[in-house]
Amino acid sequence: MLGTVYAILFYVATLVLLIGVVRKIRIYARVPAPLKIPTTPAPKTRGGVILRVFREVVFFESLYKSNKWIWLFGWVFHMALWLVLARHLRYFTQPVWGWVEIVQPFGTYAGFAMLAGLAGLWARRILVERIRYISSPSDHLMLALLMGIGASGAMTRFVAHTDIVAVKAYMLGLMRFRVGDLPSDPTLLVHLGLVIVLMIVFPISKLLHAPGVFFSPSRNQVDNPREVRHVAPWAAKIEN
Repeated sequence: MLGTVYAILFYVATLVLLIGVVRKIRIYARVPAPLKIPTTPAPKTRGGVILRVFREVVFFESLYKSNKWIWLFGWVFHMALWLVLARHLRYFTQPVWGWVEIVQPFGTYAGFAMLAGLAGLWARRILVERIRYISSPSDHLMLALLMGIGASGAMTRFVAHTDIVAVKAYMLGLMRFRVGDLPSDPTLLVHLGLVIVLMIVFPISKLLHAPGVFFSPSRNQVDNPREVRHVAPWAAKIEN
């Protein structure tokens, strides 16, 4: 019964996540950019733009230039999160990919780095007056949700050990639309429940900023307003 309930929740959450993210990306892609507004100094070639977006996505370049402390906590959290997600791929692959096996020890302790980064970002919203003023309850709830996921995940590894073989069998079964038995460890159930909540709220929350950087005109435009006239699609239709 427990496995069936969580299976239904996971299927619903996955559907909501996929539809929500695809819908948001379509909105990003269809919003017109009527002006040439790259943040200067900006690259003058398409290759330079690609490199700039890469630095923004991987190194958070603009945040580094803006605030070193926020950059440190934010970068540590995001990079640790990627390692944790890579480590979790072992529950969805059989046989486990070679590079996933390599990141296992790093992903295990990256969870603590992720929690440290989140703690720093949360402290910023509480201790910095101007940030506290613009912080809404949803900002704190999102941070609490992420902290809960990280803490409960670490507990399943270091405090209340979970039968990871059974968990992997359950997840592989879900991918094949076969519902198996899920271990009834309270910590594991809390962890999975919080992950389900995150999957559902992700498309409608501020957390969905990751795809936005690829569609930001201040980042993805070439700085060539003198060489090439920029005409938005809707403006081109009017001229014709």
